[in-house]
Amino acid sequence: MGLGIGLLGFQTTIAHSVTLSGTGVHSGAEVAITFHPAEADSGIVFQRVVGEQAISEFKAVSSQVGNTDLCTILGFSPATSIATIEHVMAAIYALGLDNLLIEVHGAEMPIMDGSSAPFIEAIEQTGIKALATKRRYIRILKPVRIESGASWSEFTPYDGMRFEVEIDFDCPLIGRQAWKGDITPSVFKTELSRARTFGFMRDVERMWAAGRGLGSSLENSVVIADDNTVINMEGLRYKDEFVRHKTLDAVGDLALAGAPFIGCYRSYRGGHKMNANALKALMSDPTAYEIVETATQRQRSAPREVIAVSAP
Repeated sequence: MGLGIGLLGFQTTIAHSVTLSGTGVHSGAEVAITFHPAEADSGIVFQRVVGEQAISEFKAVSSQVGNTDLCTILGFSPATSIATIEHVMAAIYALGLDNLLIEVHGAEMPIMDGSSAPFIEAIEQTGIKALATKRRYIRILKPVRIESGASWSEFTPYDGMRFEVEIDFDCPLIGRQAWKGDITPSVFKTELSRARTFGFMRDVERMWAAGRGLGSSLENSVVIADDNTVINMEGLRYKDEFVRHKTLDAVGDLALAGAPFIGCYRSYRGGHKMNANALKALMSDPTAYEIVETATQRQRSAPREVIAVSAP
């Protein structure tokens, strides 16, 4: 076990601005994003920009989440919202970044190769800088569970940041898969970050008719034909890439807690909507968690000591 993402550290941001560009998986439009350093206690903030003008701004927290049907969207109006943030947020969360301004020239994040790996690479290249303010954490105190049909998700107390995700598809190629592990920067980078979004060939025409998936291709999605065949030339990056990507999505969705959590998140047949609803259920019950921060070196009497502070 272990608390993984810098429990004994301070808040962080990036050392320098960095820009990435690519295609929006749903709009099919070209989009560019720029990560900018931000001051302590700023949090992760997304700005949608047209020309030189910011038309909307959202803090990456659960109260700002709108639609979660096929991706996670900040905002409630298509004219100003910012879509498909989960892969970016997973990279930010897993690397322990607390403060960023993300400038978005478009309506959604670039899908890149369908995973979080390009965002990890960009952040590591620009570097991570420690700030002089201690980081806060959300420590789970008691189980919080939601159910929807056969699907369920829950938070439970745990000495670390752990994910236990299980999927169960009526598809021979996928079937029932599970991934369990404590999330650290190293674990996320090696075991989850390269897992790509996936879909079925039979759903393509329906999604196109609905104006979704217009930027999807074999370069950014694992495509399954006839329920038995991956048609990408590359094949799978992990033998269980499907559940690893679902775990990656969950990491990104739970990053909208606004702070790293100390606990275990478990889900069965979950997705963006279940992740969002579980997080809202947790945050709506003030008896289920507490806000803690690290002790200073002078105060610390045990390697993992944390002290409770008032909730923000």
